[in-house]
Amino acid sequence: MELAKYEFWFITGSQDLYGEDTLKQVAKDSKDIVESLNASGALPCELVWKPTLLTPDSIRSTLEQANADDKCAGIICWMHTFSPAKMWIAGLSAYKKPLLQLNTQYNEKIPYATMDMDFMNLNQSAHGDREFGYITSRMDLPRKVIVGHWANPSTQKRIADWMRVARAVADGKSLRVLRFGDNMREVAVTDGDKVAAMIQFGWSVPYYGIGDLVAYMNEVSDADINALFDRYNEEYEIVYGSDKQYTIDHIKEQAKIEIALRRFLKDNNGKALCTNFQDLWGMKQLPGLAIQRLLADGYGFGAEGDWKTSAFVRTFKVMTDCLVGNGKGNAFMEDYTYNLEPGKEADLGSHMLEVDPQIAVSKPRIEVHPLGIGGKEDPARLVFNSSTGSALCAAVVDMGNRFRCVVNELDVIKPEAELPKLPVARVLWKPLPNLTTSAESWILAGGGHHTAFSNIITTDMLRDWCEMVGIECAVIDANTTVPQFRNELRWNAAYYNNKCI
Repeated sequence: MELAKYEFWFITGSQDLYGEDTLKQVAKDSKDIVESLNASGALPCELVWKPTLLTPDSIRSTLEQANADDKCAGIICWMHTFSPAKMWIAGLSAYKKPLLQLNTQYNEKIPYATMDMDFMNLNQSAHGDREFGYITSRMDLPRKVIVGHWANPSTQKRIADWMRVARAVADGKSLRVLRFGDNMREVAVTDGDKVAAMIQFGWSVPYYGIGDLVAYMNEVSDADINALFDRYNEEYEIVYGSDKQYTIDHIKEQAKIEIALRRFLKDNNGKALCTNFQDLWGMKQLPGLAIQRLLADGYGFGAEGDWKTSAFVRTFKVMTDCLVGNGKGNAFMEDYTYNLEPGKEADLGSHMLEVDPQIAVSKPRIEVHPLGIGGKEDPARLVFNSSTGSALCAAVVDMGNRFRCVVNELDVIKPEAELPKLPVARVLWKPLPNLTTSAESWILAGGGHHTAFSNIITTDMLRDWCEMVGIECAVIDANTTVPQFRNELRWNAAYYNNKCI
């Protein structure tokens, strides 16, 4: 992904009452923190040191520059000393990007034997950060607060997670979800207000006729198709069945679709897409294998015209860039069917074709089977079981006057038996706190049947994302009860509906 361009600015606050020597030390300490964090290898993006801010004009100018710099995905503010907060009002009023307040100090321990008032005046983040925290609270600014010593690995991990989320927000500001066909007919939750989404998230959802893609497919050469088929043979296990040529022909049709889609996405600056099996004019197959491979390379996808889930899957991809592998990753997902056996309640997630092979527990198989819907040729797809362990699924839904993100924490388990007649990728999970509470809460929240799935992203990261983009986050976890969750939805409605007025 082209994400290396993003950087974060490290901004240190102080004031000019302490004298030149103290301010020199403030600058030296903050530079050392930035250099050490960059050298740690813990952060996904470069941290850029900025000169200490001492006046309202310098603060406003710096934060306006951060707004204007496309490379800057957010700022980290640290008050080394006391920094009177009224100086920050003009700058913070203008600032529009993610904000992290790092409540730390240069020294880790109190030097009991040597500490004097000069030391106290210099190292008073416990004092200065509370002043900064007051003004951000008074101004009701969305922000993250992290407390801990900057060199502690747990603090660095929290900073890194916040950076990943902020980077995804920045990516969303220019995200184009290419929409082939419209929303699946008569389906409600996958539809929504595209103008509102562009205002809220930056997501653009331009429409393209399926014939536009077919025109690209007609330009794909046999040589390119054969070369991609050879790659398939290297990367996956191909199940040929009783008619080898039939299988090869159908897999090569997916290769043609994949090549055309990649070229179309590149030419139209698309990082995500959605399709609809009700609109496949000129195509022999619904894209399956082609979509799965695009997902594995960082594109977003939503089926049946579900542009919101497509954009959200892309958001997950950006958050976890460089962290995927060995069954760790993200996927387009759908709740498909339950196991309601007492004591073994579970939810089987899958989709017709398009689950991401990033989460496969072993080498995926390419298989060709009838789809049973859509009236097209039998499409090739990757078939696999997922890796196990902690995970989550989440959906962004349009509530009419605002957006809501619904999150459910999961424990992915191994199926207790093989699924020899189910020719799709699948994930079996126990939702927290249990299937009954989870499903009832999800339905009460209006969560969609399509979701973005991840076994890397944490709930805290999604809370941060919702804070940054200004939407509600409704979380279903081990502590959820239905009465409590109902009340939370009501409280959220009162808060967010009031903000919408």
